[in-house]
Amino acid sequence: MQDEFNDPLWRQVLSGAQMLFVAFGALVLMPLITGLDPNVALFTAGLGTILFQIVTRRQVPVFLASSFAFITPIILAKDQFGLAATMGGVMAAGFVYTFLGLAVKVKGTGFIDRLLPPVVIGPVIISIGLAMAPIAANMAMGKAGNGTELIHYQTAMMISMPALLTTLIVAVFGKGIFRLVPIISGVLVGFAMAFYFGVVDTAKIAAAPWFALPNFTAPEFNWQAILFIVPVALAPAIEHIGGVIAVGSVTGRDYLKNPGLHRTLFGDGVATTAAGLFGGPPNTTYAEVTGAVMLTKNYNPKIMTWAAIFAISLAFIGKFGALLQSIPVPVMGGILCLLFGSIAAVGMNTLIRHKIDLGEARNLVIVSVTLVFGIGGMLVGTGSGPDDFGLKGIALCAVVAIALNLLLPGNDGWKQKKADEPLL
Repeated sequence: MQDEFNDPLWRQVLSGAQMLFVAFGALVLMPLITGLDPNVALFTAGLGTILFQIVTRRQVPVFLASSFAFITPIILAKDQFGLAATMGGVMAAGFVYTFLGLAVKVKGTGFIDRLLPPVVIGPVIISIGLAMAPIAANMAMGKAGNGTELIHYQTAMMISMPALLTTLIVAVFGKGIFRLVPIISGVLVGFAMAFYFGVVDTAKIAAAPWFALPNFTAPEFNWQAILFIVPVALAPAIEHIGGVIAVGSVTGRDYLKNPGLHRTLFGDGVATTAAGLFGGPPNTTYAEVTGAVMLTKNYNPKIMTWAAIFAISLAFIGKFGALLQSIPVPVMGGILCLLFGSIAAVGMNTLIRHKIDLGEARNLVIVSVTLVFGIGGMLVGTGSGPDDFGLKGIALCAVVAIALNLLLPGNDGWKQKKADEPLL
């Protein structure tokens, strides 16, 4: 394996570009869905990856980019508190990772098993996916998230369904590196269909400068926005652990010991805090990149640094950002029909792999209440006004799931049943 670390510079650069290509579809789709600037997302993904590599001493071949777990809370928080306050919440979410990293350093990993077992994480992830299902359907039909028609229904369906079908075909039947880029494939086909039907706004692309600063946003700290977003960070924290384990199984190294889980969590926290500082989405590890590492058998962490450099460079190309922002709503909606369902499926798979018995009253209560609170729109607080305190949606269901798990007897019962795979 050490021979892989002595690759010539040209191969490192080429491999870095390839890794960014693999991550690119999901990286820019998340900010497009949430209304953030994709150029800022490229910048913060690159910056976050470099910071992660510094914290972990360039030992882990991981590329950090936009986390889909935060789509729902960011959309809702933007509407309720504004973009700047939402970014303050994102920074606070980064502090959660940092705190977990410090806690792992002091107490070990046992407390994470108690605080966030599969019976908690599973239904929270399911809620994250299903809560956004109506928005995905609306977008696929050419409507805004609130149901306002943007593109005629028949035209929208002629755009969204080919995009969805292409994504499905590439994900299932693709070979080699192409199997790792289903989102890009779907976007390209959907964009081509949108261009054919004349719904692409090319004027903004033509008017955009070739080189421009991304639209950075300075954060503001609103305690309501922070409480709205921070609980959601717990599920991606477990996703992070699963991602580190996955890349370790590919490279044959135990990254939980060296550089240590505390360092990888701390690195992810620093990356997410930096993203919020500049107005970008929270960062997380990407399974697509892990798959590319396995396929290419290039385990050198330096290639992720080159991927980060390319991402930062693209962030300053104004026309590139304008092109991304011109992608019509039905293109994203078609892909989201698969994406949000896939997120929910990951949550279900978490329950299945860890053999969570829903015939047991304790497990049934936690899963049931969490799902209804997360998907049903339950609000717990002093009111529904802009100045009132309240928890709802994913934030509420995460808090409820953790509380029920800690309060109900039998907290460690799931450990008696061996999981098919560790963590997520």
